[in-house]
Amino acid sequence: MGALEITITVIQLLACLAIVVIVLMQSGKSAGLSGAIGGGSGDTFLSKNKSKTLDARLARMTKWVAVVFIVLTLVLDFVVK
Repeated sequence: MGALEITITVIQLLACLAIVVIVLMQSGKSAGLSGAIGGGSGDTFLSKNKSKTLDARLARMTKWVAVVFIVLTLVLDFVVK
């Protein structure tokens, strides 16, 4: 194993752990029993600024870290060959 391969593997492992932590920090998307009874309308006052919530930021972070993980996987595949 060369130094480049070890470095990419360590960064990929950190990205993998980051994805797991970010996904576990997100809240569930189901509204539960109250959403089934009330219909769960999405046009309430509290849902106006959803792009600034922690869940929205975590969702964006999940996408970016997943892209980094996939790119590192492809780079590692080309380095090994």
